[in-house]
Amino acid sequence: MPEQEPQGFWARFKALPVDSTPKTIFVAVALCLFCSMVVAMAAVSLRPVQEANKLRDKRINILQVAGLYEPGMDVNEAFTSSFTPKVVDLSTGEYTDAVDVATYDERAATQDLNLSVALTDDPAGIGRRANYETVYLMENPDGSLDKVILPIHGYGLWSTLWGFIALEANGNDIYGLQFYEHAETPGLGAEVDNPRWRAQWNGKKLRDDEGDLEITVSKAPSPAGPEFHVDALAGATLTSRGVDNLVRYWMGEDGFGPYLARLREGDA
Repeated sequence: MPEQEPQGFWARFKALPVDSTPKTIFVAVALCLFCSMVVAMAAVSLRPVQEANKLRDKRINILQVAGLYEPGMDVNEAFTSSFTPKVVDLSTGEYTDAVDVATYDERAATQDLNLSVALTDDPAGIGRRANYETVYLMENPDGSLDKVILPIHGYGLWSTLWGFIALEANGNDIYGLQFYEHAETPGLGAEVDNPRWRAQWNGKKLRDDEGDLEITVSKAPSPAGPEFHVDALAGATLTSRGVDNLVRYWMGEDGFGPYLARLREGDA
């Protein structure tokens, strides 16, 4: 008797040669599905760890720019014992409870039309600016203000640079500046991470005695004087210009200007 043909799709499929096109496609699709499930499960399970690491890295940078970081220290304990986060309404320069300081995300806020504004005059190249920003107050043992750490960001040559600037209690003298995230060119624009270049910011001033914003990053000396000048990075003109633009923007009237004015007057 002639051999009976397998009945049903699955039976016919199993009867095909191992190297047949249908079986090859089936194995490839099944393998892709399995791998995608593994990757998705890993991403979901590791998300809390990733978020915790991002928060820790951010806190390290705040401690560093304030001159408090030491290798091996308990970062979270040092941060919580040294800083008081406050949310500032940039339009008024006042502290606000409009958002929860513990959960507020400035980056996410820029995507929310109710929590941000579109910029027409946009020297920092950020597109939209959040209505509120979180600042970090560092106090002396007697409760008086020692320093305030402000978040800053803006576009360089290839990327948005995210960082912090530390100011003395008078809201005018710079203690330090550093970036914690960017994608500038290694050896050129990425020299914003060079400790020697960052050290230039210590002791510089934002405004002159008349209250005019004079801080600048440039190759030529500032006409206002050396206390307002930071040397531009060699071979990284556009990154240097980006840093100059973003610092002047955030320290200006459309950024933290109203808040810093209140700080200088003792009203914050």
